[in-house]
Amino acid sequence: MTATDDNYKDATARSSANGLQFLLTSETFLYIVKRVLQGLLTLLLASALSFAIIQLTPGGFLALLDLNPKISQETKEQYIALFGLKDPPIVQYFKWLWQVVTQFNFGLSFTYFRPVSSLLLERIPATLLMSLTSIILTWAIAIPLGIVSAVKQNQFIDKFFRVISYLGQGFPSFITALLLLILAQNVSPLLPVGDMTSINYSEYSPIGKFLDIAWHMILPTIALTVTSFAGLQRLMRGQLLDVLRQDYIQTARAKGLPENKVIYVHALRNAINPLITLLGFEFSSLLSGAFIAEFFFNWPGLGRLILQAVTAKDLYLVMGSLMMGATMLIIGNLLADLLLKAVDPRIKLEDLK
Repeated sequence: MTATDDNYKDATARSSANGLQFLLTSETFLYIVKRVLQGLLTLLLASALSFAIIQLTPGGFLALLDLNPKISQETKEQYIALFGLKDPPIVQYFKWLWQVVTQFNFGLSFTYFRPVSSLLLERIPATLLMSLTSIILTWAIAIPLGIVSAVKQNQFIDKFFRVISYLGQGFPSFITALLLLILAQNVSPLLPVGDMTSINYSEYSPIGKFLDIAWHMILPTIALTVTSFAGLQRLMRGQLLDVLRQDYIQTARAKGLPENKVIYVHALRNAINPLITLLGFEFSSLLSGAFIAEFFFNWPGLGRLILQAVTAKDLYLVMGSLMMGATMLIIGNLLADLLLKAVDPRIKLEDLK
């Protein structure tokens, strides 16, 4: 081995050490570590509060068993022994928490006799597919319409888009879903009435399976998008109009900059910041926001599963879904802060609350 090789290895090692030291001391890394630790504490407190509220609600799974004449006393005793239903609530909580921390085990579902984690993971893809598609479609429609509406303020096109947004916000999600379901029933088989796939889905080619799922996604995705895009469009319009009135925008125009550059480079960059924060909250609601569409269109997602769990007093399945929602909220807020920092380097992470 030559001296040149030794020098090269030493330089590489120093470079790696410097890079690691920079990473560990960087503002972003330290901020992420801080937020993760805060998130773990939040999850602990949220789990204790959720468990207490569920236990304080009238009835319970044991009460439902007592009301069911088809279940024998022997079966009830088996349920009690398996799930510890007669243990004090505080004992049940710490047993569940110990399982989560040591084994990442959220318990066994009372209703399905399956691990809660497997039930949730089984339903997550369907809900994520529909929710992500809806968010992409919402932003692809709302942002351009909001920009056009702001640029053409008080002109005919602005008034038209504002009417559209008012109508979109005026229709509750369940009304929109119900109207779309009625439409599907009247034009069937042009549009699917419900479910995620057709009866003969397994016989299709890979492309055919993709197109079949996309076909079934049309109506539930529209139902999710209508109300969301209306509010986002109005927010985009209002934020852009507010920025366009700022002094630095007037200065940019006075310097002779092209109007497109003033709007899309200077104004839009600052107007988009509040919407990025909103995107973080939308990420947190991905797994729960699609409930109405899932219910009306028989979509096999988390919304229906969680509703059944609440109705059946399925304690650990409800707890698992609540913890998953809280985790998504924490991750969504963290992503929103990091996106804000990426879009506007002037923002300091320690100033974000």
